[in-house]
Amino acid sequence: MGKGNGFGKVILFNEHFVVYGIPSIVSAIDLETTAVVTKQEKNGVILDDQRPATKGYKEEKKKHQIDSLSRILKKMKKENQPLKITLGGKLVAASGIGASAASCVAIARAINEEFHMQLTEEEINAIAFEGEKGYHGSPSGVDNTAATYGGLIWFKKANPDVIKRLKIQAPLEIVMGNTGMVANTKLAVQNVRRSKEKHPHLYAQFFTQAEEVVEKARDALRSQNLTQIGECMNENHTLLQKIAVSNKNLDFLVQVARETGAFGAKLTGGGLGGYMVALTPGKDLQEKVARAITREGFYTIKTRIGV
Repeated sequence: MGKGNGFGKVILFNEHFVVYGIPSIVSAIDLETTAVVTKQEKNGVILDDQRPATKGYKEEKKKHQIDSLSRILKKMKKENQPLKITLGGKLVAASGIGASAASCVAIARAINEEFHMQLTEEEINAIAFEGEKGYHGSPSGVDNTAATYGGLIWFKKANPDVIKRLKIQAPLEIVMGNTGMVANTKLAVQNVRRSKEKHPHLYAQFFTQAEEVVEKARDALRSQNLTQIGECMNENHTLLQKIAVSNKNLDFLVQVARETGAFGAKLTGGGLGGYMVALTPGKDLQEKVARAITREGFYTIKTRIGV
């Protein structure tokens, strides 16, 4: 029996922009997906998905999940191996929290352990990236990187990718609010690409602004300038609105968080549903913002970045 885990994540800056080589800042969170792999006598692969999930998420992602698993098994040269894979853990399977990447990393690690493959973390990350293609088509690589390595990461898509750990003075509390809507990240990425091709000059301006924001945010995180971090999150959300990956529910939760005292708030992940994130340093503010979102009928996660 092989066991593995993968961290959930929150993209703090530049989802979507990261696909085009603009730096992103992502943090693992202290919730994870687990996988257990056992060999079977019968042919084929059995996938038992026991993760807690947003309503409809597993059903809508089923074809993506099958494609993803096939890619992982092929990459690991185990496509003809009869296996049972059981997914669990406390990370809710939902859009915007890195659920697919966490499961890809967990599965890769569990297979690695079961077959004594002795793969490096870099190799696990590469396998998870291949699995992410089943969900996202052309993934940026940022989700699987956070799910593999944990911590707070500066990520830039390149050849090879630039992955740098960011250190902050102390972990910061955040609240993540779930719209309850299952997002189609692949469609969102395609829509951004089409809009960029249609309006290249406008998107060039957005990209420049996104790069300026993330550089300011990196400096603010390092100096623990909470006001500046929050302002950068708000600016980033405005840019994501401009490329049409936000929606009414995300904007509403962002507004609720800001009005309740969050230093900043924005959508996180693929957009068009899924999660938003609010910067709420200190347990009291975190609890206050979480309660405000919950009162509106939405599910929240209280966690930290920089752990």
